[in-house]
Amino acid sequence: MAKWGKGDPRWIVEERADATNVNNWHWTERDATNWSSDKLKELLLAVRVENEDGSCEVTEVSKVEGEASINNRKGKLIFFYEWNLKMTWTGTAKSGIKYKGNVEIANLSDENDMDDLDIAVSLGKDEPETDLTALMKKEGVKKIRETMGMYMDALRTEFTQGMILPTINDLSKDAGAQAAPKVDKAQPASGNAASKTSAGVKIPTCKFSLKDHFPAPPEEIYRVFVTQELVQGFTHSAAVVDAEKGGKFKLLEGNVTGEFLELVPEQKIGMKWRFKTWPTEHYANITIHFVDQSGETELKVDCKGVPVNEEDRTKDGWKRYYFEGIKQTFGYGARLY
Repeated sequence: MAKWGKGDPRWIVEERADATNVNNWHWTERDATNWSSDKLKELLLAVRVENEDGSCEVTEVSKVEGEASINNRKGKLIFFYEWNLKMTWTGTAKSGIKYKGNVEIANLSDENDMDDLDIAVSLGKDEPETDLTALMKKEGVKKIRETMGMYMDALRTEFTQGMILPTINDLSKDAGAQAAPKVDKAQPASGNAASKTSAGVKIPTCKFSLKDHFPAPPEEIYRVFVTQELVQGFTHSAAVVDAEKGGKFKLLEGNVTGEFLELVPEQKIGMKWRFKTWPTEHYANITIHFVDQSGETELKVDCKGVPVNEEDRTKDGWKRYYFEGIKQTFGYGARLY
């Protein structure tokens, strides 16, 4: 693992750009309560489900009670939130008859897993019995649970912008990128030894596996890898992520590129992956396994075809900028006691 400030420059250097809270060492806190209240209402009012009996949707959010905040300590973002929510749902039968009911969430908290979230659905007082209640209790609850996951994702990405300071190297890269002329990828630049390596020339490669543990379910960790906004969150830079078979990705200002070969939700991601400094058109094959361990995740990364002289840098990069980047950005394992 690279030492602080000694990281491989092809990844991202950790030296900070300004002297305020250098290296993100000091404790900083941001109140996310008002933002969260608005975001929760926005997301919940978009909930709608339907089947052959009719449709149900959240039409009013009557109670958003609680608080949320984010703390940054030594570059680690720690999330605290606790909410009690009440809302009204309206069902419309195929016949056109409308029904009303209530939904209550009493334990949306950073201390509880999403699977433990208690979502209580009831039919309004004096309302006649309807099959739409069952629709809301099954599909409606599922949709609301997904919506709460979207709130958590947004809290970890949209609201955290600027809490971890950019690096001097980031700024110089941006300036250099603007000044540098574009090079046609089909015409390798002269003098670039790596680019002169023609397709079909064998280079010595190696394979290795990495493992790490995340205190969150596989569905949540999987989402971090395939959601563009979340990838931008943990890499702290613009990214392109087209999460489908054959879809391309580009991370870390173009230093890492590749293509998705296989996507099995919550279980596995297969991809072609490369550094831009590797020989032209040479890719490693990487498979990420998400292993469920009682609601937590063991992440296993199998790498094949990595150039031998790039083994250490590739290992360090995955540990530092994927594993640790995800943990620090989203608070997995980053709690202070």
